[in-house]
Amino acid sequence: MSAMQPAELAARLRPLIEKECGAGSQAANVGVMEDGHAGLTFGFDVVDAGGRNIGSYVIKLAPRGVTRRGNTDVYRQAPLLRALKAAGLPVPAVPWASPDEDLLGTPFIVMEKLPGRVFLVWEPHAVFKRDTESVRDIWLQTARLLARFHQVDAATVLRGWEQPRGLPEELAIWPNVIKHAQDPAWLAAGTALGEQLRARMPDGQPVGLIHGDYQPGNILFENGRVSGVIDWELSFIGAQGLDLGWLMMMSDPAAWDASFPPTAPPSQAELVDAYRAAGGPAWRDVGWYQAMAQYRMGSIACLNVKLHRTGKRHDPLWERFAPSIATLFSRGSELVA
Repeated sequence: MSAMQPAELAARLRPLIEKECGAGSQAANVGVMEDGHAGLTFGFDVVDAGGRNIGSYVIKLAPRGVTRRGNTDVYRQAPLLRALKAAGLPVPAVPWASPDEDLLGTPFIVMEKLPGRVFLVWEPHAVFKRDTESVRDIWLQTARLLARFHQVDAATVLRGWEQPRGLPEELAIWPNVIKHAQDPAWLAAGTALGEQLRARMPDGQPVGLIHGDYQPGNILFENGRVSGVIDWELSFIGAQGLDLGWLMMMSDPAAWDASFPPTAPPSQAELVDAYRAAGGPAWRDVGWYQAMAQYRMGSIACLNVKLHRTGKRHDPLWERFAPSIATLFSRGSELVA
């Protein structure tokens, strides 16, 4: 089934907007979001009958004709974000959402559009200062903020949202992804890393909320300060060390090919210390968790490079990513060993 186009989305939104914002109100300036926004994501303004802008929003749509599970179950983010917002955490408000297809032809969530831009760690936008101290502060803010999310009492704040996923279950996901590797050396290195991880698996504590792709590229900054954390498609309840390990990987120059380095990260120890000093509970076994992040990212890259090269999902970014696949797996083996 074809993807929804902006004009169709504007027309489908009109009954909802008129109901919620008054007769004559409608969506305007509907367009696909730019950097840092995963999935079928559009931005739009709401204008009243006189054409006055009365709000700006982001809508995420579930892909049409696809089973609602994991990151394709867009609506599951609505109760999560509402609970986090009520707990005082910097996430967008969700004024409207539906798990049904009757209104837009697919489930959706509408979020307030927060100010700022994400910090893409390989190529930050020109609005960001590039001096070492300013970029270092971005990274350290990111680590400290992760501690706040990890302190959420998921059993209370997110009661009934989702059952926890254990580390054995998480590890079991990735062999079915890495099998898409087109380079036999990638497959061999990734498979060996997976075996190392299974042999040295920690106890998986503490268990709580996980973002799933926690790094500055999913955090909005305005004038150098955090304005919100976005893109919660991969969130779940599980071993929180997975989030810190992912941040460590994103900041580790040794994890990436020399052509694709992260921008001015502080040392690994500084990031862990910032997280721990802010009350982060998941600072043990960080080497294993970073190795797990390398395994996950390398596996994802194997699949997406294949999809790009075979023309099934055109995205030139993954061609630039390809040289780092070997580095991701080799650095992971160093860490877990």
